[in-house]
Amino acid sequence: MEFEKLCAMIAETLGCDVDQITESTQLVEDLGADSLSLVELAMAIEESTGVTVEDSALPTLKTVGDIAAYIQANS
Repeated sequence: MEFEKLCAMIAETLGCDVDQITESTQLVEDLGADSLSLVELAMAIEESTGVTVEDSALPTLKTVGDIAAYIQANS
């Protein structure tokens, strides 16, 4: 998945501005994600990429870069 598309999906799911998202942006601290929004984000990732995000992986996905690496490693 292209990084720009990932950023757009994150912005749409979390209701934030795509311009504030970089690879080092932290989902909770910078974008205000809570546990429910992280599950919604995982479902959006699965729907758009076909990559299953395991529940056990959610706590390890702290930054946008972590998500990008997870998608790449599991696709």
